Amino acid sequence: MKTIPLILAVACLAVGCTSTPVQEQPKVAAAPAPAPKPAAKPEAAPAPKPAAKPEAKPEAKPEAKPEAKPAPKPEPQNVELKIELQGIAFGKTELTDDNKKELDEFLAKEVKPLNTVGAVIVTGHSDRIGSKSGNKKLSEARAVVARDYVVGKGIDQKVIFWEGKADATPIPVTKFCENKMPRKQLVECLAPNRRVTVEVVGVRLVQPKPAAPAAKPEAKPEAKPAAKPAA
Repeated sequence: MKTIPLILAVACLAVGCTSTPVQEQPKVAAAPAPAPKPAAKPEAAPAPKPAAKPEAKPEAKPEAKPEAKPAPKPEPQNVELKIELQGIAFGKTELTDDNKKELDEFLAKEVKPLNTVGAVIVTGHSDRIGSKSGNKKLSEARAVVARDYVVGKGIDQKVIFWEGKADATPIPVTKFCENKMPRKQLVECLAPNRRVTVEVVGVRLVQPKPAAPAAKPEAKPEAKPAAKPAA
């Protein structure tokens, strides 16, 4: 076992080996790897554009309503009114209760609604029994009584005219009253002639009637096709 080291020593002397050990060259440290580049930041996405506002549509103006036509003005209308107050007592001037009731209704419903009362004519009448002069005075007195009554109901005295006609204008039906009748029966038969007539002339405002719409033309019936003759 000692032969091998001896051989090695002889060989070393032959080649001039020195005993100084060969120093190992220090290993050069590898250069450090370059630091990795920072990752590129992703580009920020552009902010979304604001949505375009829809164009504001102009507000539709309401259709102009046709102007209402003014109501037509009332038109003046001349009127003539008349009432006969018959049956005044024989030889008397006072109006009967029925006469007053009829006259009140006539004034309230016919005369008062007038816009203007132009004239009121009161005429007294008598039957044919008695003298002409006596009947004339009696008819005038009856007219005066009726005139005063009308004034008391609010009619202006300035527009009232009165007269007495005696028996000049009898009621037609009394022509059948014959003088040969018993007096009491004749007096009753001639009662319609013992009366007072009240006539009124005035103006009433009347609303004109609206014009009637034009009539639509009638639709003509469709003509039926002529029937084909049988083969």
